[in-house]
Amino acid sequence: MQQFINDKDKIVTDAIDGAIAASGGALTRLDGYPHIRVVVRTDWDKTKVALVSGGGSGHEPAHVGFVGRGMLTAAVCGDVFASPSVDAGLAGILAVTGPEGCLLIVKNYTGDRLNFGLAAERARALGLKVGIVIVDDDIALPNLAQARGLAGTLFVHKIAGAMAENGASLEECVASADRVIKSSRSIGISLDTCTVPGSQKEERIPKGMVELGLGIHGEAGVEQAVFKGASNAITQVVDRLSNSMSQTPHVALINNLGGSCVLEMSILTKELLSSCIGKQIKILIGPDSMMTALDMHGFSVSVMELSEGDEALIDQMVSVPGWPGCKSIVQTPILPLPDRLSPVRMPASPHKPTKTFLTHCCRVLISSQEDLNTLDAKSGDGDTGSTLASAATALIGAMDSLPLADHTQLLRAIGLELSQTMGGSSGILLSIFFAAAGDASSSGRSLREALQDGLDRMREIGGANPGDRTMIDALLPALDALKDGLKEAAFAARKGAEYTATLTTAKAGRATYINAEQLKGHVDPGAEAVARLFEALAKD
Repeated sequence: MQQFINDKDKIVTDAIDGAIAASGGALTRLDGYPHIRVVVRTDWDKTKVALVSGGGSGHEPAHVGFVGRGMLTAAVCGDVFASPSVDAGLAGILAVTGPEGCLLIVKNYTGDRLNFGLAAERARALGLKVGIVIVDDDIALPNLAQARGLAGTLFVHKIAGAMAENGASLEECVASADRVIKSSRSIGISLDTCTVPGSQKEERIPKGMVELGLGIHGEAGVEQAVFKGASNAITQVVDRLSNSMSQTPHVALINNLGGSCVLEMSILTKELLSSCIGKQIKILIGPDSMMTALDMHGFSVSVMELSEGDEALIDQMVSVPGWPGCKSIVQTPILPLPDRLSPVRMPASPHKPTKTFLTHCCRVLISSQEDLNTLDAKSGDGDTGSTLASAATALIGAMDSLPLADHTQLLRAIGLELSQTMGGSSGILLSIFFAAAGDASSSGRSLREALQDGLDRMREIGGANPGDRTMIDALLPALDALKDGLKEAAFAARKGAEYTATLTTAKAGRATYINAEQLKGHVDPGAEAVARLFEALAKD
């Protein structure tokens, strides 16, 4: 897999240098490349308890992204998914520890425990006050003697960091960190494994499956299951979390493991807050990328039971790039549409033949979804079929509320429905088409003439003409031929659609950005939809 890296052996140092350069002077590093990679605060004066964490790289923004006022004092960075050395850990401790001491926050992996543990011992031998806590928030393997440290580590960073910033002693910071660890739970789920730079990607999770309880270093999870969407993924996570949660208020952290898009994370957040533990979530952190596993297409959820004083500590301001802040969960009222935008709907009127006809048209578009998406992928963004199918599905659902017995009002109603349910420019254009056709019909024009007037209005506003490689290339000749019957209209529509495959320049839509070679030989998906619709009607 291609990645935006230079030399894989310098990936960590390059990334650190980038983070420092973008910090506005807030971060610097120790002069120890390539063996010692320690990022520290530039404003640190050693008058308070220092917080040091770290581990293998590849979890960005952890840990460098949490170095700053209110959280970490220093981050010690190892190679990708590899613990930093004892010398690197000791260098970090020595660089930031003053009379008040240092708290080491270590995730429960053997390499981290051993290397940071020995570094702590060596620092103590030099006369420094060093406390250490081990984070083990992973609940994927409940019977495991040493549970892994996951994104729940960030609760420790935040609360212990706030306490240290407020002047707490090392003993107080250690006690609070231990309490937070005991009350934190995390579990992750993913659709795919991660890609380690310079290594062959492990294809462990089959297509159509999801893996639950995997680690942040790409370790296999506890089980694989058929993927059934966002809601089911949240359910699998929540089922495990809820078993170990008390019925008290919690803070929840929803973490992007690196490869999930913002849209996905927003949907997952909605599902989490609607789940059986949603009412227990008082504070939400995220959704955001906070402790990733490179580009893993998954997410994790961490929860922590709130104790007295925790809300203020979690909410306390910090100056770090990786912390997204927290939000209180409240019921937000839904505002009504402004009066002039509220849809004015004509009274519904049943008419079985019209309902049958419209339903048939809609089902033709729904059944063509995949084929139209494939065509659109050649010249657009691959969603024409989905857009039309979604609108058709919505129209079927609204059928009993339409004025089916009044074709003039029906055309206007279809236009209104499409404006609300069909996305993109195609939804707007077809809404204009049907609304204008309805207006023409009310003036006494025949159905064919009304549809032609609707097409004229759509061309006027949209700016597309025959030969521009749009649905007009099929729709215009089809409506012209409709006076001779449906078969002639279907033939004309198909001829017009096939004509678009010869056009190597598009003058409307996303296809205008595609080069000639990509367009050549591919029918415009909008024209294909029109042709299929008329062909289906001609068969009846």
